Amino acid sequence: MSLAGWSRARRKPRVGGTALVLAKSFERRRLDDAPDPGSRSSGVKHDDDERPVLITGICGRLGRRLARVLHRQRRVVGIDRRAFLGVPKDIRHYQIDIRSKKTKDVFRIEQPVAVVHLGVMHDPRKSGGEHHSWNVAGFQRLLGYIEQYKVPKLVVLSSANAYGPRPDNAQFISENAPLLGAAAFSDIRDLVEVDILAQSFLWRRPETETVILRPVHILGAVGNAPSNYLRQSVVPTLLGYDPMVQVIHTDDVIGAVIQALSGSARGVFNLAGPPPAPVSRLIALAGRTRVPVPQFLFKRALERMWSFRATSFPPPELEFIKYVCMVDDARARGELGYRAAFDLRATVAAIDELC
Repeated sequence: MSLAGWSRARRKPRVGGTALVLAKSFERRRLDDAPDPGSRSSGVKHDDDERPVLITGICGRLGRRLARVLHRQRRVVGIDRRAFLGVPKDIRHYQIDIRSKKTKDVFRIEQPVAVVHLGVMHDPRKSGGEHHSWNVAGFQRLLGYIEQYKVPKLVVLSSANAYGPRPDNAQFISENAPLLGAAAFSDIRDLVEVDILAQSFLWRRPETETVILRPVHILGAVGNAPSNYLRQSVVPTLLGYDPMVQVIHTDDVIGAVIQALSGSARGVFNLAGPPPAPVSRLIALAGRTRVPVPQFLFKRALERMWSFRATSFPPPELEFIKYVCMVDDARARGELGYRAAFDLRATVAAIDELC
């Protein structure tokens, strides 16, 4: 069953004990001229039923997919400096930088009942300073607004990559394991910092139900490294290595986000998809040709191609097709009621959906 069908079939979710319904219409206001809803003279009502879910990074592929499912159940607003082409007419999109002071105005105007944070920059071509400013400093500001405006629910999409692929990893990593991903892959540093900031907020502000989701490799109509890797017509692998890996369909991730919004659970949750399989099995299911390459040749060629911008696969990603990094998602299944709806074949096939 598609996620759209699943969402229609479910009882209407509740977030923080408050039912969320779609607003039939609403007046678009300028941020700079908007009155403060907290003032007596503002005349602006914010009934609990009208308070929206705010999605950061709503214009990313995953954000657009989530918004198009979620807005059928509840009112949605989004923040993203990119344009939202084909935005549904009942979704309000604020085209601003999350680091901008106007983000505070969005919280002041909309008074969101929940925030879903997808706005993490993953572009390996951007500088370290730009990554840190956007991911870490921007998220710190966001947490400040969530606290100031007493938002009842926060869902942060992290990644199981934060654990890092290592030869000494446990077969299945629990949520209590240290986040060592940045040790071999410096570009994961910001992801780890955002995860740690969210964990700190979880314990510091119990009034907000904070959920941190750590999905395994996401496959689908997204432009991430795992999907791009399997989209190649000829897929190189490391000679002598064929580790077991876990993948998850984009719509299973979206389903988990909606479940996190619907219930009262809080904490950190690993998310896995269908049972794990070796890299070679994923390549075969994708209908691609596998070519094993000696490690020193693969790494040297990849570094050279990366320097000439001839590939979107950064060299440190080789660790993920060399060592195991699999997670135990028993907690998500037990406390969130999460279940993967897509089997391995359907999950891998999703890479060929239109991006």
